[in-house]
Amino acid sequence: MYNRPSSQVRNFIGGRWLATTSSAGIELVNPATGELLGNAPSGSADEVDAAVRAARAAFPAWRATPPGDRIQFLFKLKNILEDHFEDLAGLITIENGKTLAESRAELRRGIENVEVACGIPILMQGYTLEDVAPGIDESMVRQPLGVCAVITPFNFPLMIPLWFLPYAIACGNTVVLKPSDRVPFSAALLVDLLQETGLPAGVVNLVNGGKPAVDALLDHPLVRAVSFVGSSPVARYVYARGSSSGKRVQCQGGAKNHVVVLPDADPETTTRIIADSAFGCAGQRCLAVSVTVAVGEAKAWFSDSIAAAASALKVGDGLDPTSQMGPVITAASRDRIVSLIGQGAREGAKPMVDGRPLAGLPHGSFVGPTVLDGLPADSPLLETEIFGPVLSVVHADSVEQAIAQIDRSPFGNASSIFTASGAEARKFRSMVSTGNVGINIGVPAPMAYFPFSGWKGSFFGVMHAQGRDAIEFYTDKKVIVERWPREWSRKF
Repeated sequence: MYNRPSSQVRNFIGGRWLATTSSAGIELVNPATGELLGNAPSGSADEVDAAVRAARAAFPAWRATPPGDRIQFLFKLKNILEDHFEDLAGLITIENGKTLAESRAELRRGIENVEVACGIPILMQGYTLEDVAPGIDESMVRQPLGVCAVITPFNFPLMIPLWFLPYAIACGNTVVLKPSDRVPFSAALLVDLLQETGLPAGVVNLVNGGKPAVDALLDHPLVRAVSFVGSSPVARYVYARGSSSGKRVQCQGGAKNHVVVLPDADPETTTRIIADSAFGCAGQRCLAVSVTVAVGEAKAWFSDSIAAAASALKVGDGLDPTSQMGPVITAASRDRIVSLIGQGAREGAKPMVDGRPLAGLPHGSFVGPTVLDGLPADSPLLETEIFGPVLSVVHADSVEQAIAQIDRSPFGNASSIFTASGAEARKFRSMVSTGNVGINIGVPAPMAYFPFSGWKGSFFGVMHAQGRDAIEFYTDKKVIVERWPREWSRKF
């Protein structure tokens, strides 16, 4: 049903597809089948330089294009993405491993950002005040920055590029996109479809590679801004290196998300939503719940309830419509997750569901849903981003105690609470130290017209992705103070 991606990974520079000239990088493997899909290039400074210079050459004409004209390309892109919806979803599943339902949901959220960016003629407006002093007017206008680099991760091959790219080009910038070297094919198809809109050459460029390509983008003097999503250690590195060379940088990092379950939460609904959050996308999303804090009497039912839900999930190839969870991205990721499950068990946690032995799946990088109950409070795992389908269940006596546990985390991406009490929910949302908060929501993913927030070690920068934050990030403010004395006008 779904076409196998081309094994050749190419760059798109200045309106042309070009074979890479850098050395071979990692092998690209279908995570569900082990099938070799191709090889990713390592990337080089020369290839990055060519892409950046193509973007810089296209910038003056693109900047001068009226915003109302720029968004016509995004209107076309939205329709083209809808027309190729299933092809794109299938390609995400083949190279990433997530189920088709998850790939479709990812793409839908990406398209939502294209729709919001079509509002640039309003979103990009400045403001004016007459007579700030007698005969003097003052105004603020927003202008594009120039060349913007977008560096994206493997877990959302299309949604995260679409967090950034539509806003950047709608604001009048040009872009160099560097997708994860684990999942280059979805981004390539996105760029290919962009060309069907008639977008001028050089406005969007694609360069592939690993760390050499990233470093070249961070150091290039013509790159004005960098948008990044990845693990916290790499986010910190990208932020420090990019900022030190004078760039505007936004870096979304890792997470260790908590969900608090109060005794008055509905057991059936709570369990179903938390299971989807913890095990959806094989736990490889930055909003996945990693730790459930069962408060008071909730611990009497939650552990058994979530274990039953995890045990019932069907794990398999994401292209199989009966699969409810796919593999993790690589065999190395699988082995790391399996090792961390073993570490939790050695530290005293009870594996109520153990995803390490998976019968009937001889190929692919599969690890099953896992529930660890009673992880000790001093366990390093409580501060480790496992990034897999592993849920730890711990206990607290009160909401305040649960919030204190979350406060101790070095991450601050997201947290949620399940309760029927408005007072407890209000206390939680006010006090908890995370940038995204859910109330009876397992995955508190902001809509495209709100920023995707993140605190502490989960975000480095000032302006987040999406919505008005994106407009702030991708534009410079210029303040103009003007006076026109009457006596000057008499001279003409």
